[in-house]
Amino acid sequence: MRKLIFLTAFLFLLVNAGAASAQAKSAAPEWAMKATIIEACSCPMFCQCYFNTKPAAHAGHASHGAGGEHFCKFNNAFQVDNGNYGSVKLDGAKFWVSGDLGADFSMAQMDWAVLTFDPSVTKEQREGIATILGHVYPVKWKSFSVAKDGKIDWKAGKDRSEARIDGGKTAEVVLTRFPGMTNDPIVIHNLKYFGVPRNSGFVMMPNEVEAYRVGDKKFEYKGTNGFMITIDITSKDVTK
Repeated sequence: MRKLIFLTAFLFLLVNAGAASAQAKSAAPEWAMKATIIEACSCPMFCQCYFNTKPAAHAGHASHGAGGEHFCKFNNAFQVDNGNYGSVKLDGAKFWVSGDLGADFSMAQMDWAVLTFDPSVTKEQREGIATILGHVYPVKWKSFSVAKDGKIDWKAGKDRSEARIDGGKTAEVVLTRFPGMTNDPIVIHNLKYFGVPRNSGFVMMPNEVEAYRVGDKKFEYKGTNGFMITIDITSKDVTK
């Protein structure tokens, strides 16, 4: 009799645990985001971070070790082409991630990042974007923060792309197309962008300038790596 009571109780717990798990899954909204990024970093063209576990060594930082200090200080300016987080539309939302991947990211441990939203992005959109970004960049950050809002100007083009926060006072990226054999852009295909399952290809556009100009981690580089890319990710990809 005791065994029967115990078995009944155990099955009851299993059923309730399964129901709770299913309810939690159903409560999580489905989402999708297709976004174009104007991106630049301190590495030489093309950023070796996509092929190695360490970024480029930089001259002028030799005091940090032979060959210079390794880091990848970046600015990623996003504009959502189309997307949603549950019933919340993300179309047209603009946001910006600045930071440094650090010296060695073989363990998916990065240095720091700061997320800045354009003032037009709503609270609900921010919540969705923050969740999706965790899957776009599935890494750990030693430091991650959200800055105060900044007006983001974002303009993409075939030959030149520009993005700025607060007119460039906070951050700036200017890219120019690298000349190929024709007037079409040079594009790298079949290369994965962090945790994103699909992208349009890396359009090679070295930067005229890429800078983050506020706080104690400000930086500025000219003539280093830059590209444009359109990424595509959904909650179904994450489930898979």
